[in-house]
Amino acid sequence: QVQLVESGGGLVQAGGSLRLSCAASGRTFSVYVMGWFRQAPGKEREFVGAINQSGGSTNYADSVKGRFAISRDNAKSTVYLQMNSLKPEDTAVYYCAATTRAYISPNLGRYDYWGQGTQVTVSS
Repeated sequence: QVQLVESGGGLVQAGGSLRLSCAASGRTFSVYVMGWFRQAPGKEREFVGAINQSGGSTNYADSVKGRFAISRDNAKSTVYLQMNSLKPEDTAVYYCAATTRAYISPNLGRYDYWGQGTQVTVSS
């Protein structure tokens, strides 16, 4: 089992940047595929991106491709979400998630562990 804690959210103007962190504790971090998801008010939780166990492969939703980047530091048991060129429509609670499945998946049902979320608000 793994525990996940997100940090780094906040209020930023459109066009700005934020970096979210997700610190893991418990089972060996490097066995997990890590994903980032977000949920805006009144909307379903959606896939943002994910990274494989080694950090050598990533996948992103079309809405964030080219603006967001996921990385991980297995020595620190932490995954990051660098968000650039932020837009008001990026406003949401951002969650990190972990799965022991072998491959990156955009399907939130495939993720076994979730953090509590961190709020990101982008003002216009």
